[in-house]
Amino acid sequence: MEVHTELFLGDCKVQLQNIPSNSVDLIVTSPPYADQRKNTYGGIHPDNYVEWFLPITEELLRVLKSTGTFILNIKEKVVESERSTYVLELILEMRKQGWFWTEEFIWHKKNSYPGKWPNRFRDSWERLLQFNKDKRFHMYQQEVMVPMGEWAKTRLKNLSSTDKIRDESKVGSGFGKNISNWLTRDKAYPTNVLHLATECNNKNHSAAFPEELPEWFIKLFTKEGDIVLDPFMGSGTTIFVGNRMKRNTIGIEILPEYYKMVKQQLPTTSLYLLEPLTEYEKTRPKRRSKIRGN
Repeated sequence: MEVHTELFLGDCKVQLQNIPSNSVDLIVTSPPYADQRKNTYGGIHPDNYVEWFLPITEELLRVLKSTGTFILNIKEKVVESERSTYVLELILEMRKQGWFWTEEFIWHKKNSYPGKWPNRFRDSWERLLQFNKDKRFHMYQQEVMVPMGEWAKTRLKNLSSTDKIRDESKVGSGFGKNISNWLTRDKAYPTNVLHLATECNNKNHSAAFPEELPEWFIKLFTKEGDIVLDPFMGSGTTIFVGNRMKRNTIGIEILPEYYKMVKQQLPTTSLYLLEPLTEYEKTRPKRRSKIRGN
């Protein structure tokens, strides 16, 4: 099995034109936030952010498969003691482009930097917006299931008669549950909140982006051999993670130093031995210790 990596140097709005239409299975990226990373990317004013980003999302819409998913890591900034609305404005304009705003995940940063502000508390979360071209898309939910937890031992020990049948919602929402369905299960589906620490030892990029973040979405929305794209590659976290997970990857970066760094460390083609399907004990692959950031 061959796993390929393609890297492009330049403005992603231009370089995306090198990618065929309807060819990418997953896009995971974190673009420069408004007025941030000025020392590396110059910064984009909040008032101009939507206008700047829409031509890029138009190209992303073109290259993504109808069954694919786009995960956008972004967060509003505070301007004159008020949260900017540029992310909300961007969502509305992307929907006009043809995107479906399917879901919003939250990245809870467990080790957010402490501080004190006169009118708010420290930021401890960021948005992970999920967009799709179609309401039907590939999603492998079983790949991200989590242990049931200690609550199951007590909650499922003594079931009432109501627990053993489908209990309809009392507010008329149409939803219902049957607790007894979970008696023999040891795993459950996760929530839409990801509890991950930032990469404090990041020395090579201005944005801390944990490897577990793209890894989780690659598991959820792709299978081996699929194509993962990061149009704002940075130091290549999404690309490195996708490569070791046996996904084909495409990275685009506008700064030559980051492009060269990733190109030197990552082979353009990786070979993997195909084996018969066998149940093995799961082990965690070796991670990079120095190169972090998206």
